[in-house]
Amino acid sequence: MAATTSNPKDRNLLAVIGDEDSVTGLLLAGIGHVDQNQKKNFLIVDAKTQTSVIESAFQDFTERKDVAILLINQHVAEKIRPTVDRYQAAFPALLEIPSKEHPYDPAKDSVLKRVQKLRGD
Repeated sequence: MAATTSNPKDRNLLAVIGDEDSVTGLLLAGIGHVDQNQKKNFLIVDAKTQTSVIESAFQDFTERKDVAILLINQHVAEKIRPTVDRYQAAFPALLEIPSKEHPYDPAKDSVLKRVQKLRGD
């Protein structure tokens, strides 16, 4: 097993938490990864997915040392908004993305809100 490190050069994966269409599209684009311990870098969220499962995946992906970017559908991020808003680390970078059914709303984006606060907007 490889040693755990926090070197940004070792962060070579995208992770995604989202609806089936978003995750499937990204998997077809080639981001899917399953390691030797059967840990995946994606979570498909549907109406039956419990908030605790989403929060657990978010914690797992943000603590992994091989993930450079975590993509999360904005409507899924809303389900765990306090957790998303508390996340401040540079790596993995957190990006809220739209889905086919839910358009992007800049007013809800935690990263954009933080940037606007820093700029004094």
